[in-house]
Amino acid sequence: MNPYHQLVAEYVRLAQTGKQCPLGGLADAAQPRLPDTAPQALIFSPHPDDECIIGGLALRLFREAGMHVVNVAVTQGSNRARQSARLVELEHACHYLGFGLLTTGPGGLEKITAAARSADPATWREKVQVIANILTRVQPRVIFLPHDRDWNGTHIGTHWLVVDALRALGPDFACYTVETEFWGAMDNPNLMVESSPADVADLMAATSFHVGEVQRNPYHLRQPAWMQDNVRRGGELVGGQGGAAPDCHFATLYRLRRWQAGTWEPVFTGGRVLSAQSSPADLFP
Repeated sequence: MNPYHQLVAEYVRLAQTGKQCPLGGLADAAQPRLPDTAPQALIFSPHPDDECIIGGLALRLFREAGMHVVNVAVTQGSNRARQSARLVELEHACHYLGFGLLTTGPGGLEKITAAARSADPATWREKVQVIANILTRVQPRVIFLPHDRDWNGTHIGTHWLVVDALRALGPDFACYTVETEFWGAMDNPNLMVESSPADVADLMAATSFHVGEVQRNPYHLRQPAWMQDNVRRGGELVGGQGGAAPDCHFATLYRLRRWQAGTWEPVFTGGRVLSAQSSPADLFP
């Protein structure tokens, strides 16, 4: 008898059970009380829901490193009929996790793509200034942004929007940058961050608040599988080719660098794995 038949059947059963879980409407997750003077991290999210999907490290910074996390809703989606509803869903998701929320204007920014950046530089500069103003006002210690090959046009556009804003601020502005992946995997991540089962459950629950999106595609139920696959990939991409995968169940892959003097600088050489037992504050000396 093949024991994997039962194992796979259990995966299917659990996925079906997950469809019975409520979408949103949950009491807030546990949240630490932080002073107003605590350092801040900004997540530049291409779409509402990205803050929950790539948020493994951000959630740990909030819960373990005493850092305020604020999601910047770069867009509110391309479907104008859904933008107001998506903003409400986003507010609920961020409130559940304890993240703050900033918008880029009514309805969010539109046409955030590399093609728009090339086709209409003057309009693009106006959008860059919106992001530069947020960076100047908040002075974040850490920012999250998609990497430059994250497949989806708005994800790639958001990468260049934030990079152009960093460049516009000149050589005196500095922060740590954490590039994220979702639609397109990075070839060279340098950081794998473990998430505890409790954190994964809270990220799933937060994603479920994006009701209109997960009703058509219950991707919140697939987050654990995606994070399990990140352990497989990260074991070699971050840990080194031929290396053993770390003994953990869930992780997210990132590329951590520092933006300083108008360019990127490495924070460390090689790759690094942040276990659930290590402090995420150690990543940002």
